[in-house]
Amino acid sequence: MNDIKINLIEAEKKAANLFNEIEKRGLIIAGKSEKKLNGEIFDLALELYQIKKYWHKRIVRAGKNTLKPYKEDPENLIISENDIVFIDFGPIFEEWEADFGRTYVLGDDKYKHKLKKDIELAWHECKQYFHSKNKITGSELFDHAVLLAKKYGWEFGGEIAGHLIGHFPHERLANEDKTNYVHPQNNIDMYAPDKTGNQRDWILEIHFVDRDKEIGGFFEQLLTC
Repeated sequence: MNDIKINLIEAEKKAANLFNEIEKRGLIIAGKSEKKLNGEIFDLALELYQIKKYWHKRIVRAGKNTLKPYKEDPENLIISENDIVFIDFGPIFEEWEADFGRTYVLGDDKYKHKLKKDIELAWHECKQYFHSKNKITGSELFDHAVLLAKKYGWEFGGEIAGHLIGHFPHERLANEDKTNYVHPQNNIDMYAPDKTGNQRDWILEIHFVDRDKEIGGFFEQLLTC
């Protein structure tokens, strides 16, 4: 395993620990706003790892906002009883990027718990599919993620199913360049090297939604490490 992968894995371990601490400290509670929870997680990351830098905007979404993809900036909602919440943070640990997303369910709503379980199962199925191929385009992997959403009885909620990840600051992920993303218009092999001949590393993200019930779930972590 090369040094790049070792550093990316270490960054993700720290992100996972941050998310574990969010649960241990009981930060996700009804009556708290998304914005307040976001700030508390920022403070927790500062306490645990002395970090202030994030390579993308910090996302906390509850209720109907869990339908919204990354690029949107919905209103600041208050977390309610029996709510569903997802968190998507991109912290930078010693100049290495992590990108980690998890879903949380308050209460015992079986349908919401099913969504939480399904996105994790689908993520691992999608990863297995990727690694079963010697060559696969971003478009092909995106299509497979959409098929998995249908398999589990959901709709795929995002415009992408992942993106490049690396050392900060890595090449800026320009929205117009779809080859940086697991996107329907990315027809480049995801195993292809970058411009300098190095292997590229990818994040896989799964976002399933039920638009009628106005809920969504999100699961994200390293695909290629």
